[in-house]
Amino acid sequence: MSQPARLTALPAPVRDPFAARWQLASTVSDTERGPLPHGSPGAVLRRTAEVLGEPRVPSTGMGESAALDLIAGLLDEWGIDLSHPHAAAHLQPPVLQVAVDADALASASNASMDTYDSGPATLAIEQWVVKALAGLAGFGPQADGVLTPGGSISNLLAVLIARDSVAAAAGIDVRRNGLQGLEQPVVFCSELAHFSVQRACAALGLGEQAAITIGSDDNFRMRPDLLADELAKPGRTPVAVIATAGTTDFGSVDPIAPIAELARQYGAWLHVDAAYGFGALFSDRLAPLLADVALADSVTLDLHKIGWQPAATSVLLVADRTRFAAFDRSVDYLNPSDDIDSGLDGLLGRSLQTTRRPDAVKVATTLAAYGRAGLGAMLDTCHELAHAAAARVVADSNLELLAPVTLTTVLFRVAGQGPVDALQGEVRRRLLASGRVLIGRTKVPARNGRPAAVALKLTLLNPNATVADIENLLDQVVEVGRAVAAEGVDAQ
Repeated sequence: MSQPARLTALPAPVRDPFAARWQLASTVSDTERGPLPHGSPGAVLRRTAEVLGEPRVPSTGMGESAALDLIAGLLDEWGIDLSHPHAAAHLQPPVLQVAVDADALASASNASMDTYDSGPATLAIEQWVVKALAGLAGFGPQADGVLTPGGSISNLLAVLIARDSVAAAAGIDVRRNGLQGLEQPVVFCSELAHFSVQRACAALGLGEQAAITIGSDDNFRMRPDLLADELAKPGRTPVAVIATAGTTDFGSVDPIAPIAELARQYGAWLHVDAAYGFGALFSDRLAPLLADVALADSVTLDLHKIGWQPAATSVLLVADRTRFAAFDRSVDYLNPSDDIDSGLDGLLGRSLQTTRRPDAVKVATTLAAYGRAGLGAMLDTCHELAHAAAARVVADSNLELLAPVTLTTVLFRVAGQGPVDALQGEVRRRLLASGRVLIGRTKVPARNGRPAAVALKLTLLNPNATVADIENLLDQVVEVGRAVAAEGVDAQ
């Protein structure tokens, strides 16, 4: 393998004037260690368990301070440091300190979102957050939404609403009578859509086979022509079409406008899974990628991805609030009708959950602290880092770029001979065990006669990282790649 290429640093992005560096939280105090502890997974888990001792509820406690010191010490020594610039594996960013502080307020309140008397201020805060995000998406005044414990749950709720809405249009009450009478209900999504679509279909009684996957183009976006072919097949009930705005691996955005037109033509619900990509709307540069998102009936967004919130902070937005009727429920001990008439209702009818955490508190605090411009500047920095990393990969004969950059992910591989797929896996495992570098892996599907290939992946969501940090990370990838190649690796 040849010597790695060097990359000239990009101009510094424009940031909010008060933020020389973004205030990110961490539980790791050792600035010399990497994003992971050194050692094999088994050894790290064993050492952590040994400190905790025998797994039983102690008969007497050690006291509050000692217990906090114990757990904090475990997180410090054996935990993950997502604020480290070499933490670049997943859609799992470092979190803003202000969001952590606000989340502590939410926990201290112990408010719940189901009824007014379980947390009045937090009800108003969530409704404010939902309206603000719906406005950012371009939805009108009829829009509504709900915070959920993750994008998978947001997608589940969207498919549930779609199922009930399509069934109701056919005169079928699925909520009371089940799926009987609904002819072969199916959901359409890209071959690159998140696996939560299949899980949602299984959980809702449609079956995983009801998720019909549609091929993608050379830019990893759903092909509307193939979608049209599938929608035209008889004997099925199109429940929903799910477009992805920011695929997990590629960051690619499906062409929403033509997909929306097809969904309307066939009476299907259009859901946009923008768990990753919604944050593009914070950036003037990247917002055009989601210019058509307002055509959707519902949208998933995850602010624990682009949003830098503690997990999990997902939101399901719905263009028409009346579609939440699928969740309506009046319970004597929570929201009897006369209390509802008196204004004592809450958000029980927005979710499958009863007790629900006030996660909107951290979101509202972050939006107030940074505004769209601040969050957009953070994303622009990460986007620039992704392009810088891709340019370095292209310039380095030891590495190979496997996909264009859309948002903040970079797919590449270590060049080599022989079992190249196995080489990628071994390089990543050695880097993880070293603790110095945390990168991801995935598989790029076959394209234009080229077979599917295992890829290494950078997911760059640390706005405090620099081009020099990414340069150093890739240097270590090349170094480990040389060592593995020299030793040889068995095909897997």
